[in-house]
Amino acid sequence: MENIAHVKHNIDGTWSTQNILEHSNNVAKLSSLFAGSFGNEDWGYLCGKIHDIGKIKSTWQGYIRNATGYNNDSPIEDSEKGNHSTAGAILILDKFYSHKNQVEKLKSLLLAYIIAGHHAGLLDYNEGEGASLTSRIFKSATEIKNEELNQINCSDEEKKLLDIELPITKPAGGKINYPEHMHLWIRMLFSSLVDADYLDTEAFMYPELSELRGNYPTITELKDRFDVFMSEMAGNAPDTYVNRQRNYVLQQCIEKGKDKPGFFSLTVPTGGGKTLSAMAFALEHALTHNKDRIIMAIPYTSIIEQTAKVYKYGSDEEEKIKNNIEKNKILFGEENVLEHHSNVDTEQMEYKNILASQNWDAPVIVTTNVELLQSLHASRPSSCRKLHNITNSIIILDEAQMLPPEYMEAIVSTLRGLVESFGVTVLLCTATQPALTGKIGSSMTSFKGIEYCKEIIENPAELMETLNRVKYQYVPAEFDRSLSWEEISKELTKENQVLCIVNTRRDCRELYSFMPEGTIHLSGYMCHEEISDLISEIKQKLLSNEPVRVISTQLVEAGVDIDFPVVWRALAGMDSIAQAAGRCNREGKLTEKGRVVIFLPPNPLPGGNIKIAAQVTDTMLKNINLNGISPQTFKDYFSQFYAFQHSLDKPDFKTLLVNGAMDGIFQFRTFASQFKIIDDSGQQGIFVQYVNNKKDPNNINGERSGKELIGILRKSGPSRKLMSKLQRFTVNVPKHVFNKLYKDGAIETVQNYFVLADCFYQNGMGVVLDGNAIWTSNDYFL
Repeated sequence: MENIAHVKHNIDGTWSTQNILEHSNNVAKLSSLFAGSFGNEDWGYLCGKIHDIGKIKSTWQGYIRNATGYNNDSPIEDSEKGNHSTAGAILILDKFYSHKNQVEKLKSLLLAYIIAGHHAGLLDYNEGEGASLTSRIFKSATEIKNEELNQINCSDEEKKLLDIELPITKPAGGKINYPEHMHLWIRMLFSSLVDADYLDTEAFMYPELSELRGNYPTITELKDRFDVFMSEMAGNAPDTYVNRQRNYVLQQCIEKGKDKPGFFSLTVPTGGGKTLSAMAFALEHALTHNKDRIIMAIPYTSIIEQTAKVYKYGSDEEEKIKNNIEKNKILFGEENVLEHHSNVDTEQMEYKNILASQNWDAPVIVTTNVELLQSLHASRPSSCRKLHNITNSIIILDEAQMLPPEYMEAIVSTLRGLVESFGVTVLLCTATQPALTGKIGSSMTSFKGIEYCKEIIENPAELMETLNRVKYQYVPAEFDRSLSWEEISKELTKENQVLCIVNTRRDCRELYSFMPEGTIHLSGYMCHEEISDLISEIKQKLLSNEPVRVISTQLVEAGVDIDFPVVWRALAGMDSIAQAAGRCNREGKLTEKGRVVIFLPPNPLPGGNIKIAAQVTDTMLKNINLNGISPQTFKDYFSQFYAFQHSLDKPDFKTLLVNGAMDGIFQFRTFASQFKIIDDSGQQGIFVQYVNNKKDPNNINGERSGKELIGILRKSGPSRKLMSKLQRFTVNVPKHVFNKLYKDGAIETVQNYFVLADCFYQNGMGVVLDGNAIWTSNDYFL
């Protein structure tokens, strides 16, 4: 009986099979190719060669025939799905782990993690999150060996799969930093195997999908398109001092792109053209050093869509895009930019980009910090699959000041590992650079930061002064007392166009309740679809010079291209104040400088990082002139901010991934479960029935409201495309708010998903309680 790996029932009623030998050899070659990008072809080949030998067991062969119907006429009694991933791990441990040679023991153990986890994910060594290497392999080694290996009945050709020798190349071609980056190297090998396994399976089972993969333009072709676009844009741009400075930034980025790979920083004030200039650096650097792809990571989904539109079309203005920008004025195009985040509408994506989101084989990727950083520290195959394609790439961390401090030790260490061992160049891109070089943190929490980071702008302090388009003032002076919401509202109402940013959703609603009719309210109690609609409306009003007053949480603070003459900002971190100022006089069109007003709000500051940041800022403001701040000011601020952190290693990086590395002891699953940049444990997601009543009622653009999509869910059940669309109509609320809504009958369960009753979502307000917009609980989320 042929040992088969996959079975396919064809449309014409015939059957096709892929045998174990063919699948294993194909995966070995692919995995070797992927691992070769970091100097470990032999490791990749061995993993691919033996990853599926557990499928040779007679019980598993019975299972696949019975489960697929391939043996419908004569079902096999000796049938059990079981776990086919363990056999390869046991084979290699049985042959090499018992040796006295410590290197061979370690190599076999590291390979066991990768092979045993290629379906279920990387395991812990000791008992932790679920099954471990100890419980699955070592605890009952003899019994498992008899069960797994002794059932394998190979043909003479298949016996070659069992003929194995340990690989000889050094981790990452000898570039790995022991023991700190061993975990990262294992994940890279794991990624190589997992992606190779998925791709070969797809090529057999769904060849029509496999043929859609790739076929992207080269970096050279993208660079040519970029140069043509930028030349066209420069020719049409008015000769203003802001545009001259933007051109200076662009030229500096192109020039520094030729420098050798490593860490770079791009310190450019908000409105200085970072988005396109960072891409100019990346393209030049990629061509000079033969890099494979460019990955832009962004903290908020509210910014990511805007950035993706710029890279696709050269503009984020909705009307230009909808009216079909002339072909020669499009930048990279929809098909050449992979937008990967939770709110992306897969129905609007090129199908090859849907496939590329699985393994990031596109040349330009725009994603979130959460997706990038959690994948780099994940254990699940679906999250790790893309990692080998991060090697030899350029990562742009936009708004780098938003990196979460409590995860900073693991993040900085992993970024150093990517640069030192995997050919990655990292660009930290922000107006307010965090202090990530040298020692980071206080004596109790300190760790090694980046050794050297090259600044692209030759004199960032001078550029900051040149591009300064605002004047700061404190109200009241030196924060001697807080203002009431009523006092603040009276001041805001005096302005024709004004933006006020506060620290919490509760503050946002309380201030909004004092504002006149027509004021726009923005907060995380609204779904993403409504937030996008409102930001578009705000931009249009600003462009038309109409009156517009906006009360918002900090979700508009970083990267959202809006331009107000006056901005008010509740006391917060120095970086938040500077980012808020970036929404003021952004284009430098005012005859005088824009006005940024800092005030102390009536409600106490929330706890955690917001409070620490505000306290550090309050102290600094008493000793510096905010109208004379420089890049050094932000370095000093972040140094103090990190020093006040209780911990910069919340997930216990050293204990779980570093300290036991040289003995092969890693707690992959436990660490991954604790590395959660967005802690949603106290939150509950609900679908809301938002309808934009201002949109075309004839629905000519094929857009659907939350109410319509929930109706489809109710009638037809969930599908991948539907659930992707519904992400834009999701609001995460605190558990205590959810419990009250549920108790009051405002939550309905539809197809096992929570849906908010229509009357509990109000346009312009978001989720409400009993029709009341005021929240009594402390609510500190965006």
